[in-house]
Amino acid sequence: MKTNPDASYLKTAVAAAKIGGDILRRRFGRIRRIDRKGRIDIVTDADRRSEQAIIAYLSKACPDHNILAEETPAVDRKSPYTWIVDPLDGTTNYAHSYPVYAVSVGLESRGEVVAGAVFQPATGELFTAEKGKGAFLNGARIRASRVDSPDKALLVTGFPYDIAEDPGITFPLFAAMCRSAQGIRRLGSAALDLCYVACGRFDAFWEAKLKPWDTAAGALIAREAGATVTDYAGRPYLCRMPSMLASNALLHTRLFGIVRKTGRDSGISVR
Repeated sequence: MKTNPDASYLKTAVAAAKIGGDILRRRFGRIRRIDRKGRIDIVTDADRRSEQAIIAYLSKACPDHNILAEETPAVDRKSPYTWIVDPLDGTTNYAHSYPVYAVSVGLESRGEVVAGAVFQPATGELFTAEKGKGAFLNGARIRASRVDSPDKALLVTGFPYDIAEDPGITFPLFAAMCRSAQGIRRLGSAALDLCYVACGRFDAFWEAKLKPWDTAAGALIAREAGATVTDYAGRPYLCRMPSMLASNALLHTRLFGIVRKTGRDSGISVR
């Protein structure tokens, strides 16, 4: 019987996420250094330590694979496999001792994410997925919600770091969603936003100017839980696309319509 060569890599993703998460948990509330990459974009010593430990583990476990991580230069070994790592998603939360943060580790194979793990150290919640095998929270299968109307839906979003300099469609779309939805939250972690869509805590997530490490694992988990995941142009989402709309299948058409109408009304091209 043939086996899936990608299957064993989920265990690697889980182990890597937990290695980083353990470092973050032990250092939580004891940040020693915060550097600024931009006006409101920061990196802490915990980000770096988590990333170093994850990269060391992945380099030993899969020495031929590429690695794309947020805080260090990419490792290109000319492999069809690339590990995509966010060692601390929710850095601003973490720096303020607000316990909403996660580690995200996804494996991309020939342009498509095939395995992913998102670990939330503060709660011990581990979200996982393999392509075609469903999504799970601590080993129990999860599914996106069945809410079918925006006015009954709880949505979540995020704002790009350069929002003050280049707000783009962010504010008009936020206002349009506010007018349509039951409620909107902003957690500060795209990886958790997507996992919470996957398990039905939120009914949809949208955000622009995303990076691959923000979404690689989370988008797979949401999709495997039954969510529809596209970019703002309606194309099936890939982790190098800058914008995302992820929602349960019953809501997606209506929410996508809001995105498109907002772009037309505001004269802003959406992509």
